[in-house]
Amino acid sequence: MQLRTFLATAVAAAATLAFSAAPAFAQNYKSEYRMSLVLGTAFPWGKGGELWANKVRERTRGRINIKLYPGVSLIQGDQTREFSALRQGVIDMAVGSTINWSPQVKALNLFSLPFLFPDYASVDTVTQGEVGQSIFQTLEKAGVVPLAWGENGYREISNSKKPIKSPADLKGMKIRVVGSPLFLDTFTALGANPTQMSWADAQPAMASGAVDGQENPVSVYMAAKLYTVAQKHITMWGYMNDPLIFVVNKEIWNSWTPADRDIVRQAALDAGKEQIAIARKGMIEADKPLLKEIASHGVTVTQLSPAEREAFVQATRPVFAKWKGQIGADLVSAAEKAVASRKP
Repeated sequence: MQLRTFLATAVAAAATLAFSAAPAFAQNYKSEYRMSLVLGTAFPWGKGGELWANKVRERTRGRINIKLYPGVSLIQGDQTREFSALRQGVIDMAVGSTINWSPQVKALNLFSLPFLFPDYASVDTVTQGEVGQSIFQTLEKAGVVPLAWGENGYREISNSKKPIKSPADLKGMKIRVVGSPLFLDTFTALGANPTQMSWADAQPAMASGAVDGQENPVSVYMAAKLYTVAQKHITMWGYMNDPLIFVVNKEIWNSWTPADRDIVRQAALDAGKEQIAIARKGMIEADKPLLKEIASHGVTVTQLSPAEREAFVQATRPVFAKWKGQIGADLVSAAEKAVASRKP
């Protein structure tokens, strides 16, 4: 009888604990979670955030509701402050750029090294392999929870002056760049005059002629209609790819039940795959319909020959060598090895 009584008491206690644990978690849930984005849903970047938010809302049956804040509006439009704001809890979640977070996480400069990634297969090999896992571990140590990769795309260069076919064509040209020292080094090496500027300030500056050009994925070029702000020449040089990362603030992550964490993670992975497909749409087909659409707006589209592209590669090799040491020679070498062994 004593054993039976003990077991009955233990079962009752376990049941009480189980029922009390759920409300404890639920009490920690916020009515709304803030997701930071640089670009809105008209762009593949913002679309990725929207896909993630919708999947989470549906799969958690409304337990986790996410509101999008494009234009990094939670931090007054300063893209380079986004990662710090994530760690501090000003931002709950984000789909962020490796470029914007690189001032705080040196390893993320890997993706900004000029001409490291010759094609999409090389990007996928690195992000989805051991190098990508290593970078996620670095981000976790830095205080956030990375869940999935997305993509802003290959950054091509446009300007209002002339076709760019060689480094000499860039000499003295004022090019808007993001707030990254590596970008300053790259464009200085090419003879340009790089000017750091937020995206919000960039378009008026192009319209007024305060800057001559900019570099961004063609999907951004088209969604922002940069051909309407004098950007009538675009060169497809594929000098770097800009992966995106789906992340959650660590305290927010820990406030959710394990089941909900699994849901949020899987939703990020699913949204990331869809977002990458959207970002590459029109560029992976042999006839590249997106380039035809750009040309239809009176834009000169320049495709570099292998020899012409190699001139840019050679001009930026000193920058690559300098930053390899700053980023971490082992990490960069691992990425180079992965790129060399990629399968098309």
